[in-house]
Amino acid sequence: MRKYAAEFIGTFFLVLTIGCTVIPGAPGVIAPLAIGGALMVMIFAGGHVSGAHFNPAVTLAVFVRGKCEARDVVPYWLAQIAAAVLAAFTATFLVGRGTPMHLASVHAAFVAEFLFTFALAFVVVNVATAKGTAGNSFYGLAIGMTVMVGAFSVGGISGGAFNPAVAIGAAVMGLLQATDIWLHIVADLAGGLVAGLAFKLLNPDDLR
Repeated sequence: MRKYAAEFIGTFFLVLTIGCTVIPGAPGVIAPLAIGGALMVMIFAGGHVSGAHFNPAVTLAVFVRGKCEARDVVPYWLAQIAAAVLAAFTATFLVGRGTPMHLASVHAAFVAEFLFTFALAFVVVNVATAKGTAGNSFYGLAIGMTVMVGAFSVGGISGGAFNPAVAIGAAVMGLLQATDIWLHIVADLAGGLVAGLAFKLLNPDDLR
């Protein structure tokens, strides 16, 4: 239960930060920096308890990589999604609802979500689960910076969710069209799956 609570708390503050910066239209670089920073500090806070996935796609990658038990996958997903929905309602209470993003190209949005979710999950399994980086002190920064880079790079193309729970929360907040959520869920889970498989391919001696 402690693991699921840690996943809930971390995901909650990630999505709350997204809502409280994106909905009011925080100027310049504030939103990506705040979102990446929120993820970073929550990872440092909860990593020793749950692994600090805060993302169903990351949970899938870590499971495929062999560092998450099958019995934890669905409870992690449920905790992450519940936290995202609660955070979305909290954000709309604090700052109001957002304006849904119009995706100019579904195909471009799908590719953008897939690529940067892959990048995020690939970084996670390599800096937070690999023997070669065990005990490092930089994993939270590396993961948070990956989300920040993705937000800067393709946020205007796909909304920059890279996380099915975040996409669901964004729809509740009015930042994404509900009819577009399938794209984020499928692309993000596919990115996580491929990242887990890529880790196994590149690290054949580190599969447990």
